[in-house]
Amino acid sequence: MARQYGFDTLQVHAGSQPDPATGARQTPIYQTTAYVFRDADHAAALFNLQEVGFIYSRLTNPTVAVLQERIATLEGGIGAVCCSSGHAAQLMALFPLMGPGTNVVASNRLYGGTIQQFTNTIRKFGWSAKFVDFHDIDAIRAAIDENTRALFCETIANPGGVITDIDAVAGVAGEAGLPLIVDNTSATPWLCRPIEHGATLVVHSTTKYMTGNGTVTGGAVVDSGSFDWSASDRFPSLSEPEPAYHGLRFHETFGNLAFTFYGIAVGLRDLGMTMNPQAAHYTLLGIETLSLRMKKHVENAERIAAWLEEHPAVREVSYAGLPSSPWYGLKERICPKGAGALFTFALKGGYEACVRFVDALELFSHVANLGDTRSLVIHPASTTHRQLTEAQQIAAGAGPDVIRVSIGIEDAEDLIADLEQALEKAMATG
Repeated sequence: MARQYGFDTLQVHAGSQPDPATGARQTPIYQTTAYVFRDADHAAALFNLQEVGFIYSRLTNPTVAVLQERIATLEGGIGAVCCSSGHAAQLMALFPLMGPGTNVVASNRLYGGTIQQFTNTIRKFGWSAKFVDFHDIDAIRAAIDENTRALFCETIANPGGVITDIDAVAGVAGEAGLPLIVDNTSATPWLCRPIEHGATLVVHSTTKYMTGNGTVTGGAVVDSGSFDWSASDRFPSLSEPEPAYHGLRFHETFGNLAFTFYGIAVGLRDLGMTMNPQAAHYTLLGIETLSLRMKKHVENAERIAAWLEEHPAVREVSYAGLPSSPWYGLKERICPKGAGALFTFALKGGYEACVRFVDALELFSHVANLGDTRSLVIHPASTTHRQLTEAQQIAAGAGPDVIRVSIGIEDAEDLIADLEQALEKAMATG
């Protein structure tokens, strides 16, 4: 029996071999747009999906292919498709499932940009989204109708750090014969592997913790390989003849890899949301230290959240890693290694105090990103969630008095000192 390698080994080795041409140990950056075919028959076989290989870098690239295999392995999936950003990954996940007049039932605790994408942008495809509280299982069931094609949630919600009961939601999806898509960006596979809790597909903004150094954008869709796309007539892109490939049926032809093959052969071919090889290279380097970084991220976040909870200027802290959190029990079951390093806290001084606080920070960087080795801060109501109504902001955990922090891997004492001086300045004139 082949040895089952541990996470720390797989994050370094999965998907990669020494370069056969040069012996290079690190995965090379294959900075090329196209690949020479052996002969005319080889080219035809590739274009007919009769043989796996490289045609054109909008579809496949050797550097990106290594990253796809590594992410799929770490998540416990059978395949993955990497693309240009996390938002691209969300569209890539929905694209094979949806059609005009169909809908996705989504958690109302999502990243503001995702709510915007699902509320407005996907309507241009004829799709729609229904937002419900994913902690209300009956509400999820009630929202599902004959046109629903998927459920969508985040493992650890951005920005509020709320943890989703993936097992319970997966149960509802299973009852309805629908795939469950889980955004695992904030948790990473080191803290949670949603497929083990019943997820069908896992999406990532690899821009965040997977890369970890704030250098490149990217996204990934991981396929569990567990869903029967032919069990109903709801997913014709995967179960019915595909006219662009002479009537080939993806599920019939590729079995449990149908979704992954479709994502490349149709999704990347026609939508073109391709990850470039240099971005894949940076992300591969980042993943090599994922577990080491996540341990430090969580350790710092737990300490800082506990400190903030006791601070007189702070009204509340929303972090599932605190024993006082209503989500602490879910954290113990869904993310037993920790609740991540993204959380929010509310200031007693309201919106204006939040603005003063952000401006006063020195070590924290004020940026629209998360998951960096550096500690980051943002006021969602005036930035990432600005397009939402105040009611939507509050529902998403990003009300006017809320600050979001992404805790990095610096010395915790230095981070606390920076927060202390900024809080003093924020409240001095509040």
